[in-house]
Amino acid sequence: MNEFGVDVVLPCLDEAAALPGVLAGLPPGYRAIVVDNGSHDGSPGVAAAHGAKVVDEPRRGYGAAVHTGLENATADLVCFADADGSLDLAELPRLVAAVLDGADLAVGRRVPVSRAAWPWHARAGNAVLSLLLRSRGLSVRDIAPLRAVRRRELLALGVADRAFGYPLELLVKAQRAGWAVQEFDVTYRERAQGTKSKVSGSVRGTLRAVRDFGRVLTR
Repeated sequence: MNEFGVDVVLPCLDEAAALPGVLAGLPPGYRAIVVDNGSHDGSPGVAAAHGAKVVDEPRRGYGAAVHTGLENATADLVCFADADGSLDLAELPRLVAAVLDGADLAVGRRVPVSRAAWPWHARAGNAVLSLLLRSRGLSVRDIAPLRAVRRRELLALGVADRAFGYPLELLVKAQRAGWAVQEFDVTYRERAQGTKSKVSGSVRGTLRAVRDFGRVLTR
């Protein structure tokens, strides 16, 4: 256990322009663990200068970065968020409170502040996937961009995907394990200028994510 109550894992690939604002938004008692996934813009140095614990993960992939962050966390409660400035980390305590009150997993449902915050192709892909999850008995309407969970329980769940399919596999395995999952609306903004989404920033990125999601659903 560290002196912080909650660790916040932030997968990072070329997010130097966003990190100062993201890290400044951490609530008191929350420690940032920035997992660098091969940045070329000085992201690790920016993160360290703003008080984050920095971990290197050379294997490319969202799931690889997330899992490495989880392994390096020491707090009982761990949160996950994007490092691009699109999410408001001040909303994390609401998710943490749900876990403390008995939820196994608390997740965020993105509510975009503008159309530009969430391109049509990303919204469409997310809608299809969340519909498939609801058909399996898990009542969520997003693929969990903001999450809170107990570290030990998440490790025991055994999420294996190391690419874009990680958050979907987490939800699928949570449903199979009978976890109580609570979903909360969270603000979703345009990402910080000077950064680019690896998923919604292009149709190609979205298609790669859908490919990874498809692999999860067919296992």
